[in-house]
Amino acid sequence: MSVGRRRAAMLGARRGAGVPGMVLFASFVGFGAFARAAGLDFWQTVYMTFTVFALPGQVVLVDQIDSGATLLAAAIAVTITAVRLMPMTVSILPVLRGARTPLWQQMLMSHFVAATVWIESMRRIPELDRADRVPYYLGLACVLWPLTVCATGVGHLIAGEVPADISAALLLLTPFYFLFSLIAAIRERMDLAAVIGGFALGPVFHLFLPGFDLLWTGLVAGTIAWAVGRRRRA
Repeated sequence: MSVGRRRAAMLGARRGAGVPGMVLFASFVGFGAFARAAGLDFWQTVYMTFTVFALPGQVVLVDQIDSGATLLAAAIAVTITAVRLMPMTVSILPVLRGARTPLWQQMLMSHFVAATVWIESMRRIPELDRADRVPYYLGLACVLWPLTVCATGVGHLIAGEVPADISAALLLLTPFYFLFSLIAAIRERMDLAAVIGGFALGPVFHLFLPGFDLLWTGLVAGTIAWAVGRRRRA
């Protein structure tokens, strides 16, 4: 479906200003309060969202700073949380780029890959003409990114007014939103198998491999779902 590049960008921006934007705003308000409680100043906290733009990695980094971990340990912990972004990037770039999409534009788009941007793009972009996909994606990301930066600053400024329990609850909004969006986006039995496998294996890996539970759950459940889906198609 071709809607034109400008209209595609507006569609992406409008989508970003809707429910995804509201959920991310609330989540990053919680992060701003969390970072202030850990001793980070306003500009350190805002800069972290500006450059990282991935809530789980930011929470892990603040936790490492608060616990007095070494720079190497903090870097390893944040890198592990960022592993999940690699398959997202690998899967979305072929959907976005065209034959003449320059490398710098692909690198820019890679910076915006995060859970919410990824799932909202993968739900809408396949319906669009290939020439409209990059404008839609950048319209979406360029609303969500500054929105989270502002929310982080707001959360840091009002930290004293927000109870710690509410700040922690706000941080959970994004993973819950991602989960429900993932379920809503299920199109094939293979997708459903991956979600069910994740629910079944998550507690098991958390019990026996704490710290690596999400990584192994995604790897094993995703591989099993892919193998089952491939066998059904054969």
